Amino acid sequence: MEVRWLIRRDMAEVLDIERASFDVPWVEEEFLACLRQLNCIGMVAEHQQIIVGFMLYEFHRHSIHVLNFAVHPNCLRQGIGTRLVAKLIDKLSQQRREEIVLEVRETNLDAQLFFQSQGFRAVSVMRDWYDNGEDAYVMRYLIREAVTPVNRMAK
Repeated sequence: MEVRWLIRRDMAEVLDIERASFDVPWVEEEFLACLRQLNCIGMVAEHQQIIVGFMLYEFHRHSIHVLNFAVHPNCLRQGIGTRLVAKLIDKLSQQRREEIVLEVRETNLDAQLFFQSQGFRAVSVMRDWYDNGEDAYVMRYLIREAVTPVNRMAK
């Protein structure tokens, strides 16, 4: 599996994953609006020339903010999300940023547990964050506090 930059021809597969993963999926224009920003990056996980996951994130002065992250539902629990997160963590050390932050729906227990297993911790609640009034948990990976699965195995 390869993690690489998102390119225009990947959009159809990324949108398929988005629609299969979320009840209220982003539309193509939302992706494109993000990717037009200078500080926004899109990456995909590709296996045998098929896109199996993606992430969009923004660089900020001291942090990386994950805007959208998904693995195709047929490819869950195969290490794809872990590889994508590892790529983000690598960006922290390369770019001298200290943390990764993201929001997860309060009802998305699978995502909460996944990010927790990657060393993220819930740090606050955003009330009525989503259009339907649902709250979001703000989750943070702090490079100095992180105990990733790799770090745990070394102890």
